[in-house]
Parts: sequence; structure tokens; C-alpha cells
Amino acid sequence: MAFIDYYKTLGIEKNASADDIKKAYRKLARKHHPDMNPNDKEAEKKFKEINEANEVLSNPENRAKYDKYGEHWKQGEEYERAQQQQRQQQQYSGNFGSGFSGADFGEGEDFSDFFQSMFGGAGGGFGRNSRGSANGKFKGQDVYAELNLSLYDAAKTHQQTFDINGKKVRITIPAGIYDGQQIKLKGHGNPGINGGPNGDLYITFNIAEDQNFKRVGDDLKTSVDIDLYTAVLGGDVNVKTLENTVKLKVKPETQNGTTVRLKGKGFPIYKKEGQYGDLYVTYNILIPKNLTEKQKDLFQQLKNS
Repeated sequence: MAFIDYYKTLGIEKNASADDIKKAYRKLARKHHPDMNPNDKEAEKKFKEINEANEVLSNPENRAKYDKYGEHWKQGEEYERAQQQQRQQQQYSGNFGSGFSGADFGEGEDFSDFFQSMFGGAGGGFGRNSRGSANGKFKGQDVYAELNLSLYDAAKTHQQTFDINGKKVRITIPAGIYDGQQIKLKGHGNPGINGGPNGDLYITFNIAEDQNFKRVGDDLKTSVDIDLYTAVLGGDVNVKTLENTVKLKVKPETQNGTTVRLKGKGFPIYKKEGQYGDLYVTYNILIPKNLTEKQKDLFQQLKNS
């Protein structure tokens, strides 16, 4: 498989910040999403490439491996452990059954053949000393997955079940989880090599933007329309929260863009049961339309008074 430059796939520089990666991914994902490009095989292929690049670069650990090992980032740690084991074995025997000698690869050499001989395939078996000891044990490959949630899902503790490597995994998602937050499930990755431990499962949560609320940390922001008469004279207005609808008192002579705070009506605070952020409500004053001549005259009188 040809080497894929994940930075080029997302159209970003190698020094891009985590926020730059997220913005680039979301922009391209929307553009090439299959729902937006029905029956477009090229867009579908591009969408998969974008997701693959994001899964690697949005994870700091994966990104560090990719920057260090390039196309071999998934096997990088196994390679280093194999080198270390080989050096240890070399102290006892200078004869490696496969004819492989020396711990280092020359410049420009591809160590994929090394992995092929070590993990099965053509060539002699690596690590067989004069007494015929077995190959070393290596941890299985880690698995990375993404889970999409709505803002309302992220605001409540709930369980979700999904399949990983043919096994059902059930997790409890705590209320208040953040967009981009990652959790680790130890031992739920790919099987180990030669009896080594399983890899781990990393799940990254993507929380979709909501049409009613904008989340800022543990606080929420929303806006509500009020008519001109309520803004001038005062009155009541109904405001939606995550859980229900509340009635607010609008003060007389309220100005457009006025923001009020509803304490404790924001987002649940992660792993702090019963604690919430605040909800900030901004008033959007609507100017009346289709006025009658009489109504216009009344406004003219107000203007001239």
C-alpha cells in the first residue's frame, strides 16, 4: 500500500494545532460526506481517507508515532521492542537463524520485510537462538474508534453497546463528556502476538453541534426572540433548557442583545453528579412588520413626542 500523507489529506501543516486538525476535518467531512454526495464513489473514498487521517492525527499518541515512524507507525513500538530483544539475544548467540545480523537497518531500508519474517510469512524465523527459544511476546495493536453523540446524549449518563473485533463491548458514558474526549478500554484491542497481551481500545467522542444551544465548557448559550412591545413594556418569555421550558421575566426597556444568566441550567459537569454550568440567554428583539397606517401613525407620534 502506498504511503498516505495524513497532513496532506487534511490540507494542514505538520505543526498544525489540535484545533486546526479538528476544523480541517469537520470542513472536509461535511464536503465529502456520502449523504451530501449520493452515489459518488470518489467522494466516498475521500471521506474514508479523511476519517483515517483524523483518527491518527487527532490522537496525540498516534500522531507522535506517525511523525516518528511514518507509514510504519502502527508497528513502531513492536519494532523497537524487537530490536531490544535482539540485542539481548545477541549477547548469547551471534547466530540468528534467519541470517539477519545487526540490530540496525541501513539508511533507506524498509523494515517491513523484518516484520514479515517475525510475524509469519516467507523467510526464516527471527529470534531463534542456539537452543531454539520461541519468538518474543508482543502487545497487540491498539484499536481506535469514534462515537458520535448529540448534545442531549452527552448531557446524560447512559450505556451504549457496539462491536469491536467481533465482540460486543458495552460502555457507560458519563454525563458531561466533552467533544474530542478520549477514553481507553484496556485489553479490548487486537490480540497479542505470540501470547502477548491484547492491545487497547481508544474511543474518541464527537459531539454534534446543536441548533438551539452552543456549549462553552460547562455553560450553554442560546437566544430567544421577543417582540418589540415586550422589550419596551416588559413581560414574559418562554425559554428552552436541556431538560424543559422555563418562563423568564423580561424587564421593561430591555435592549436588543441583552443577555441574562440562568444559574445551574447549563451542561452537567463531567463526573460531578448534581453539578451544572449556567445557561446564558440572549434576547433578540423582533421589529414588527406589515404595520397598518394607524400603527405607523402611533410610532410617528412616539418619535415626535
